[in-house]
Amino acid sequence: MKFFSTLVILLCFVSLQVQAQRPTADQIKTLNDSLTVQPIQHGTLVMSRNGTDIYVDPVGSASAFDGLDKPDIILITHTHGDHLSIETLDALDTENAQLIVPQTVADALPNKFSNQITVLGNGEQTHLLGINIRAVAMYNLPPSKKKYHAKGDGIGYLISDNSDKIYISGDTEGTPEMRALKNIDIAFVCMNLPYTMDVQQAADAVIDFAPAIVYPYHYRGQDIKQFKQLVNAKNKQIDVRLRNWYE
Repeated sequence: MKFFSTLVILLCFVSLQVQAQRPTADQIKTLNDSLTVQPIQHGTLVMSRNGTDIYVDPVGSASAFDGLDKPDIILITHTHGDHLSIETLDALDTENAQLIVPQTVADALPNKFSNQITVLGNGEQTHLLGINIRAVAMYNLPPSKKKYHAKGDGIGYLISDNSDKIYISGDTEGTPEMRALKNIDIAFVCMNLPYTMDVQQAADAVIDFAPAIVYPYHYRGQDIKQFKQLVNAKNKQIDVRLRNWYE
């Protein structure tokens, strides 16, 4: 009994240590309620509102999600290993989750997920749990099958409901589809060379579609403070939120 009690205490301590290493979650006031944004690492994040939890590109150890509610919706942008991890999906409680994915990801997932998958192509949308989810093209410029991210292989996401519109870029450059976005409340925008874009390119695109709040993410090796300076030099109204996604 003493050993069991010690083990439970140890496991609780480890869980608290993992939670402490995550960036602090943000509580964002929206029109009707509030949204919790929990950065995890690199391109992985969790968003929660009114009992609905959305996991974006869950990869890495399942312990990184300790203390968080299990996913209701999982969005996966493409098949690269820092965005799609079957091992992570197997380790998480995904039994009741709906997976929204491009066709390339659907083709890579095991058959056990087949009844949980909705496939979207560029511009297509679906409606789940009161949330509208639309696929936004993500690709390198100029479009080419020889690029790291060819047009049509992966997708970003536009999530909207009665409270706000959230854009998740996935791995992309400042495409016309990104620049044409309107009335975005929260955006997660990637920037890392040579796979996506540098901070200057990312800032230029963000200035064009002017989200109310933008999180630079997926930015390994890039100067996000410079990104903030570039954006706010042109538009001080954009709330650039810098978080450490690489604890």
